[in-house]
Amino acid sequence: MTRKKKVTAKVILQKQIGEQIFDLWLETKLVKYAHPGQFVAVYPHGESMLLPRPISICETDKTKNRLRLVYRVAGRGTAEFSTCKAGDTLELLGVLGNGFPVDRAKGKRVFLMGGGIGIPPMLELAKAMDDKKQILLGYRNKELFLEEDLEKFGDVYVATEDGSVGTKGNVMDIIKAYALRADVIMACGPMPMLRAVKKYAAENNMEAYISLEERMACGVGACLGCVCKTTKEDAHSHVHNARICTEGPVFEAGEVDI
Repeated sequence: MTRKKKVTAKVILQKQIGEQIFDLWLETKLVKYAHPGQFVAVYPHGESMLLPRPISICETDKTKNRLRLVYRVAGRGTAEFSTCKAGDTLELLGVLGNGFPVDRAKGKRVFLMGGGIGIPPMLELAKAMDDKKQILLGYRNKELFLEEDLEKFGDVYVATEDGSVGTKGNVMDIIKAYALRADVIMACGPMPMLRAVKKYAAENNMEAYISLEERMACGVGACLGCVCKTTKEDAHSHVHNARICTEGPVFEAGEVDI
């Protein structure tokens, strides 16, 4: 099997864990090639929905060939996935993207920062790191998800927009509230959060790696539908652009113009 291939995966189980948030386990040999921060493209069955939906890898169990996807229902495609039951099948294209540079954090103090549906990829990333992590999670309200899973792998701090749990505000407010310090940041979440991470890292002379969320069509770099601006010129195309699905989704924060 190649690293990037379309396969049929079997649904092991699925449950709802939050408002429009679903937790899906699949059986597929693609897990053998999965790296924290990568994603798979999941194909809807409906003939009117031809394009796959990119979903980040939340967790893997490589001994059982199981892949965990935690996603939010955002349209017809993901709504269809949410109806899947044990024994059903889904078509996947994977494994896609570059993932987080885990080796860059070895021996260093690390912030793992996830906001909203950017929280799921933090779990596989936390599992891959031997060193102590400070895991900063941002939610809208008290409907938390995955925080108990992440508590097994580091010190978890929570912020909610309405202040119902933990620090009121966002993940950046957690740093201020607890006077936390780190050498490296690895983050995934909405664009305002990632802009704040990039600014904070630059001001504090820190390494930062951010996973950009973007609508994708092909998932393999052919359609150029998920291009982002970069601060450096691409050696191949000679323009300040990069494809999130192939050169990303993870970038060094200083490399992208967001």
